[in-house]
Amino acid sequence: MLPVKKKLYIRTFGCQMNVADSQQMAQLLAHEYELTSRAEDADLYLINTCAIRRKAEEKVKSLLGSLKLLKARNPRLILGVGGCVAQQEGERLLAAAPHLNLVFGTQGSHRLPELVRLAARGRRLVDVELKRGIRELPPRQWPQGAVSALVTIMQGCDNFCTYCVVPYVRGREASREPGAVIAEIADFLAAGGVEVTLLGQNVNSYGRGLAQPITFTGLLRRLAGLPRLKRLRFATSHPRDLSDELVAAYGELPALCEHLHLPVQSGSNRVLKAMNRGYSREDYLEKVSRLRRSCPDIAISTDLIVGFPGETEADFTQTLDLMREAAFDQAFSFKYSRRPQTRAAGFPDQVPEEVKTERLIRLQALQDELTLATHSRQVGRVTEVLVEGWSKRGPSQLCGRLRTNQVVNFTGPRELLGCLTPITITAAQPHSLQGSWAPAPPVTVGGCPKHPPRRQHV
Repeated sequence: MLPVKKKLYIRTFGCQMNVADSQQMAQLLAHEYELTSRAEDADLYLINTCAIRRKAEEKVKSLLGSLKLLKARNPRLILGVGGCVAQQEGERLLAAAPHLNLVFGTQGSHRLPELVRLAARGRRLVDVELKRGIRELPPRQWPQGAVSALVTIMQGCDNFCTYCVVPYVRGREASREPGAVIAEIADFLAAGGVEVTLLGQNVNSYGRGLAQPITFTGLLRRLAGLPRLKRLRFATSHPRDLSDELVAAYGELPALCEHLHLPVQSGSNRVLKAMNRGYSREDYLEKVSRLRRSCPDIAISTDLIVGFPGETEADFTQTLDLMREAAFDQAFSFKYSRRPQTRAAGFPDQVPEEVKTERLIRLQALQDELTLATHSRQVGRVTEVLVEGWSKRGPSQLCGRLRTNQVVNFTGPRELLGCLTPITITAAQPHSLQGSWAPAPPVTVGGCPKHPPRRQHV
């Protein structure tokens, strides 16, 4: 008879990289713990944190405070905080929360099983050691039926943008060996997967420092040749390192999805220089133009910061102008917030909060217009959708994603879950599309019924 496993609950804040990290944590602990969706059932409660913005950090600390009651009800509960806030705060976090058992940093995941065992014996622990390099974790165990995978190919960042805390909490750039990445993805595809997203703070600089250097595009080309891989994505790219080779790959690799997340942050050259971004607005727009020549249907999303220290109304207007010229399909926009250790935290001319709020409202209103215009051009097309789950719009609708990363809701049978299927786009909304599905003869892809994919462009 198999021993009964204890329950693990993980609360994840932040980006796809944190989601991938949480998946790795669960696997490392799987010998003793199984995941639960009910926090009140947990024997081990882990919070995987993000420190990119102050608001995210404040949410973590608020959650930690609210967990005093859960710990009081179950004194044997092990409560741990990991990730970027843990790396940043270390001992301070443990001192501020007497009910907290464990603090582990961004490179502490491989030590997590031992740390949890020590915490279970009553020790309160902090492990925020940060070293140069990257450590390979045990091979992932992919569940049967998984169709999409997040695969980390590198960690850290060497860019030191003046507003960004990543180099201080994630460390310097380090790439995984391509053989390890390819083997991990091959195992996922063998288990029936069809879509892979490669993750790194700046994937465009992947391969530097390896014993046998390889470019990021070189890795993409090797992966694109794997049998059964239908969709290949990645995040995130730094515009300064976007190579001609990668631009060309968008017109050459069938598996590479027609979507690129390319954070611009500002449309003002003066602000970009203060941010230490390493490119001008003209450089950025030229790269967007070359991408669209290489792949006419490419969807480009971006990140934007409003209210960076010293940003004037003229600077902000230049950002709005760049948005219109680039015609972004989607934008993730944020008010600037001071981050510990960053140079910009000490810059003069900090922008008042009310000004940042007003500018963010205007920027988001413009992006809603641009996104709706992009979505409207999809209406009437028959396009490939990967069905990811049930729609938030109601229990009768499914939700899927186009190769261009846009979300579409439609009515169809539950048998489509995890399948690639053609959908006719019938209506456009600012944040999603509506589609219509009709039965088509299925084919076998990766061991389960799938519908043949359709390219959106030649």
